[in-house]
Amino acid sequence: MRLMDKMERKFGRFAIPHLTQFIILTYVLGYAISFLTPDLMRYLTLDPYFILHGQVWRIVSWLLIPPSSARSVIDIVFVIVMLMFYYSIGTALERTWGAFRYNIYIWGGILITLIGAFIFYGVETVLLGTTAITFGSLFSTYYISLSIFLGFAATYPDMQVMFYFLFPIKIKWLAYLDIAYLVFMMVIGGWVTRVVIICSLMNFIIFFLSTRNMRRYSPKEIHRKKTYTQAVHKGQMNVTKHKCAVCGRTELDGDNLEFRFCSKCNGNYEYCQDHLFTHEHIK
Repeated sequence: MRLMDKMERKFGRFAIPHLTQFIILTYVLGYAISFLTPDLMRYLTLDPYFILHGQVWRIVSWLLIPPSSARSVIDIVFVIVMLMFYYSIGTALERTWGAFRYNIYIWGGILITLIGAFIFYGVETVLLGTTAITFGSLFSTYYISLSIFLGFAATYPDMQVMFYFLFPIKIKWLAYLDIAYLVFMMVIGGWVTRVVIICSLMNFIIFFLSTRNMRRYSPKEIHRKKTYTQAVHKGQMNVTKHKCAVCGRTELDGDNLEFRFCSKCNGNYEYCQDHLFTHEHIK
């Protein structure tokens, strides 16, 4: 975290604020493309084979692949609820961690996914001799969403959500279910599936396993810091520069009050305009 703090002080100004809004926008664009021109989706996938053969736009266009399909009215309702949910937890996570750390978390996962895809493609084609291997739509924003969810669950493990709008459940148990599902998919899936899962969630693994002081991001610690900051700010606001030695009034007691020091008093005694000429001089 010391390295992260140093990076934030040096590069924090380059962080994209409100990054969650842009993530949700990519989801919306992806669903719009899948509805209007579904055939276009196959030209947006992350496939190192096609990228190395000139289709360089796939380096970023795979981020438009929606996290799930939406073919019916029920699917559309689910998508709307999903977008609202991920917007809320993503915004909360960015507000808790700060824009810089949240940017590092998201962009780090995207970069690791790109590197992993090309490494796997190189191993398959160069070492094993497999030709024209493609990943199809395996890489999508699904794992970006999942990494946001897991990050939020690790930060707010005891927060309750309404499972299927009916049953209150702590968010950490939903995270455990997701992790169990990913482990199951890695066991039954092929190497492509394993690479996709590992690379897409490597940002979560690195971020939390390399962080020794996650307590600083716990809700209790954040509330404590916020309360302390407000108390300090309030104490600073109550500090006054002028105070009448007779009545005790300060500049906070009225905008029209004026204060002067008395040259005849023995010491630094200040008086308001009502007592400047009527007070008894201190010798």
